Amino acid sequence: MEFYSLASLCERVSSVTKRNVKVGMVADFLRQLEPGEIEPAVSMILGRVFPRWDQRELDVSWISLINIVRRLSGVSKDHFLKIFKDEGDVGETVERIFRTCRIKRQSVLFEKPLTIMEVRRILESVAESSGHGSRERKERLIEALLGRANPLEAKYITKIIIGEMRTGFQEGLMEAAVSKAFNLPLELVQRASLLTGDVAEVAAICRLEGEDALSRINLKVFKPVKPMLAQMASSLEEAIKEHGGRSALEYKLDGARIQIHKSRDKVRIFSRRLTDVTVSLPEISQMIRGNVKAGECILEGEVIAVGADDHPLPFQHLMRRFRRVSDVEDMMREIPIKLYLFDILYVDGESMIDQPYIKRRERLRRVAGRIPLTDQIVTDSLREAERFFKEAIDLGHEGVVVKRLDSPYTPGVRGKHWFKIKEVLEPLDLVIVAAEYGYGRRHGLLSDYYLAARDEDTGRFMIVGKTFKGLTDREIIEMTKRLREISIGEEGNRVYVQPKIVVEVAYNEIQRSPKYECGMALRFARITRIRDDKSVDEADTIQKVRGIFEEQFKKKSRYD
Repeated sequence: MEFYSLASLCERVSSVTKRNVKVGMVADFLRQLEPGEIEPAVSMILGRVFPRWDQRELDVSWISLINIVRRLSGVSKDHFLKIFKDEGDVGETVERIFRTCRIKRQSVLFEKPLTIMEVRRILESVAESSGHGSRERKERLIEALLGRANPLEAKYITKIIIGEMRTGFQEGLMEAAVSKAFNLPLELVQRASLLTGDVAEVAAICRLEGEDALSRINLKVFKPVKPMLAQMASSLEEAIKEHGGRSALEYKLDGARIQIHKSRDKVRIFSRRLTDVTVSLPEISQMIRGNVKAGECILEGEVIAVGADDHPLPFQHLMRRFRRVSDVEDMMREIPIKLYLFDILYVDGESMIDQPYIKRRERLRRVAGRIPLTDQIVTDSLREAERFFKEAIDLGHEGVVVKRLDSPYTPGVRGKHWFKIKEVLEPLDLVIVAAEYGYGRRHGLLSDYYLAARDEDTGRFMIVGKTFKGLTDREIIEMTKRLREISIGEEGNRVYVQPKIVVEVAYNEIQRSPKYECGMALRFARITRIRDDKSVDEADTIQKVRGIFEEQFKKKSRYD
């Protein structure tokens, strides 16, 4: 199958809004593919170079991609960025450049058109290029690939490389398309997709082996699956009532969720996003090998960074461990970590995901050895639940997770079986001092806002964070109009404005940050209200922000 057919499909899919029409178009396309083309095509339609479980990465930067397109087209960097600002999408930008500029074409024998499999093989070569000179080799490979592409193909090759397809066709629709294409029950396709962690692999199995093979799919060690997710609840009372009056409560640790796969002495650790982080956490692998009483298993847990006083460190310090692949031993001494287990998905050939939570917890306890489980109570008393919640907060944790006792484990699903309840922090009233234009459907709208607090000593506004979350589409349109009216200058994609608009901002915590002059940044900031009732003089001060920052360390450990 020619790659142009896939690019044309994506273009058509992006132009229609009806879900059933999108599904039908993709289903028709899948039926035309050879068996070996199914997985690569499904992955590409979803904006992935490889299936989800595949840990290979292209490792091609945004700057490298711009330079490749510039070499092929002869456009200047400023001209590229101007078109990008007009289009609001990298793929659209590349397509426009390819349509309007003379492209240096790659000469290929008989001028063969690109095929789906050829694009996959070239991108595999890019991912597998390593060592001295690998960056130049990667760029040459991508330049040669784009040099053979027509404008539409170049658009979608670019989108696949950067992982931003933006056609409105997500995994749920792909599962429906696979079901329709191969005349298989949607529920069976969905379950297989959950168990394998990748609908592209499921599609290939459907094409090659059919319903019987699909029904035999089970969890496999070293193939990570999406984690089950918790829904936010406004109160403990709401969560316990939803669960029929009796629930299990666990500490919600301020750490990183990991999925641990073990087969005899081999251990691999995957992040919440299913990235292999084993090399960054050698002490966790050692702990699993020395304690876990199972030949094969898949476990879930939370890793937290701890200070000298054994209290949790802020989340940002843990992330330094997850990104470290060199000098790991030095980092182990600098930022020690602790593991707490909270679920078991698979053990010695037996899938546990359909077992009720309370049975999984007991099985985990028998398997875990000396590795601690997250602190837990089972109660029908709201007063006891509130005491447990306060205890979690006082120990420096985020809050609690409330779990239905008979709940199965549903990979990748967010529902009412699990609720998360966090400490509600007082929101801050901050001032917008700059904004950036958005992308995709927010193209042409100022939708990413720089938030600042007032220094009561100098009167200056000091940036403490940035967010694109919280406002409705209508509010963003209105905000764009207001910000343009008070604009005082532009720099690239950024517009600086007079400090006139106050917004109420919620956040999870305040963390240390060298990015801003004040040395602090809000974590997970989101606008909750536009405070037209407040003047700029009534906005919160940088002194208040710093006070909240310092107050955190009465519960958390400090890292200096």
